[in-house]
Amino acid sequence: MSRMEQRKPTRLVPVPSVNMVPERDVDKRPILECRNLGIDFGGLTAVDEFDMAIGRTEIAGLIGPNGAGKTTVFNLLTKVYQPTRGTILLDGKDTHNMSITQVNRAGIARTFQNIRLFDKLSVEDNVKIGLHNQIRYPMWNGVFRLPGYWKKEKLAHESAMELLHIFDMEDLANHQAGSLPYGAQRRLEIVRALATNPSLLLLDEPAAGMNPSETADLMENILKIRDTFHIAIMLIEHDMNLVMGICEGICVLNFGKIIAKGTPEDIQNNPRVIEAYLGSQKKEG
Repeated sequence: MSRMEQRKPTRLVPVPSVNMVPERDVDKRPILECRNLGIDFGGLTAVDEFDMAIGRTEIAGLIGPNGAGKTTVFNLLTKVYQPTRGTILLDGKDTHNMSITQVNRAGIARTFQNIRLFDKLSVEDNVKIGLHNQIRYPMWNGVFRLPGYWKKEKLAHESAMELLHIFDMEDLANHQAGSLPYGAQRRLEIVRALATNPSLLLLDEPAAGMNPSETADLMENILKIRDTFHIAIMLIEHDMNLVMGICEGICVLNFGKIIAKGTPEDIQNNPRVIEAYLGSQKKEG
């Protein structure tokens, strides 16, 4: 029986804020909490009054029409942009003025809508790059190939192969990343993000360009990631079958503002969502 078949509906419960998390996470501090988050570009407000919490093992969805501000939210969380106002709490810690590197070390990793692998490097080397948060050695160890360097390299190899094994990619370790099929490149980008040891994984349109079979495999892999690493996952996605089939809490953006939050059932039956997003999808189909 697959993880999708075993999955039971999740009940969302309030936390001490305006937000909700899965019932199993209610006795733990949310891994992420955004309060009145917003950003302006000149006179344009791109995101405003964004309030959201994510439970420590929640699979959350962020959806909305093109241009709604979804990727801007991801850029705020990862500090590509510094917010104009509001607060981002990562495991209770304010990320104000953190850099991209610092927030990654604090526990947020992401993938991108457009795959950003090092095409000319091997699959294993791409994963090793993601291990920089965990495996370090002094510069001189690397320059002179001292024993400490080889010890860390052995550890990096073992760690990379363990991650690749989880996703049945260990046989591809020596292949050039750019030579992989599209779906395998998507998986590799996720594996590299996991190598940074995140507590929150952000996936930006992970099913983009995938066929139905690849999307079904992706759904299984997302559940495997949550269950194996016990982390939270937040995804931006236009494939509503994926979103409604795997996400426990969903937040809907339109013109930079939240218009709905709740379970998949709540969202599917929300008139504002149907009009702003789901309705437009049906018309296009």
